[in-house]
Amino acid sequence: MPLDNTDKALLAHLQHNAKQTNKALSNKLNLSVTAVYERIKKLEREGVIQKYIALVQPEKVDLELLVFCQIKLTQHSREYVTKFESEVTRLSEVLECFHVSGEYDYLLKVLVKDMEHFRTFMVSKLTTLQHIGSTQSSFSISKVKNTTVLTLS
Repeated sequence: MPLDNTDKALLAHLQHNAKQTNKALSNKLNLSVTAVYERIKKLEREGVIQKYIALVQPEKVDLELLVFCQIKLTQHSREYVTKFESEVTRLSEVLECFHVSGEYDYLLKVLVKDMEHFRTFMVSKLTTLQHIGSTQSSFSISKVKNTTVLTLS
């Protein structure tokens, strides 16, 4: 679905604050409230807007250690890939998992309380998954940029 400039502007406003009223958005976009409502519904129907969420500050809920885990499978067969992907999606500590090219097969974004929690996660959860050949972990020192806002041009 091609987006016009008004759709892009609407999405930009919603990405910064999805709790804005249609009235507030209509004032910012110089549209009627009905036009804003209809555009939002169309963007939702067409899957451009997937869902509305609350972004929680991890440190405020005692989750302070961000870890990036690289995973290498023992084989790249459909069975091994499917099994690993099915199992890793069930791990609550894993926020994101990407199948990537390069030396490793997967990149996981893991959020835990502390190093002890991470060790427990590795020993009792991650390394018990079938078909993992090796792992390598990197620990975040600080966030330089962390956003959910997409630039729409």
